Amino acid sequence: MKNQLRSFLALIAIAGSAFAAPLSFDFKDPKGVNNVQFKLDAPLESITGTGTGISGKVAFDPAKPGATTGRIELAVKSLTVGNPMMGEHMQGEKWLDAAKHPVIAFEVISLANVRTQGGVTTADATGKLTLKGVTKEIKVPVSLTHLPDKLGARVNDPKVKGDLLVIRANFEVNRGEFGINPGQNADKVAENIQLSLSIAGAAPKA
Repeated sequence: MKNQLRSFLALIAIAGSAFAAPLSFDFKDPKGVNNVQFKLDAPLESITGTGTGISGKVAFDPAKPGATTGRIELAVKSLTVGNPMMGEHMQGEKWLDAAKHPVIAFEVISLANVRTQGGVTTADATGKLTLKGVTKEIKVPVSLTHLPDKLGARVNDPKVKGDLLVIRANFEVNRGEFGINPGQNADKVAENIQLSLSIAGAAPKA
């Protein structure tokens, strides 16, 4: 009878873990450590900059990383470049038109070619990128690193319990396809914008 009871309890535990809800990771970072870097590398001019106004939520299940969903947003006003005049142009109507389109967003639709090893999942993410009011479906190679019980270390407070999810991605988008400074000489402003993303989201535990 005791063996049957143990087997029954074990079955319940397995079933419970199989249907456990994914963890919800919040990517709003008050410290501004999360960032996206961008570069337009034209023959005559190279423009580089950073954006730190990142927010969003991602649902991630360590047992089913291929089922990851979520949405990441970047505040256009947080984008900065070394040249102040260039920074003003970038926020203007011809470039990103921050007044009308204050947010750049990427919403995950699905993951393919999912591989997980040692807590790191690599995949090809298909999602909808919304930039300057234009939404296009793109594919982005991503890595997802799940760090259990590392939230306290990130915030320098061992009393804080929770997991971290670090997302990294490197990809390019064509500025013309999103109406960014159309007709500009490609010798001065590169057609492709190179993007590098490194962000960490937190899933606190009670």
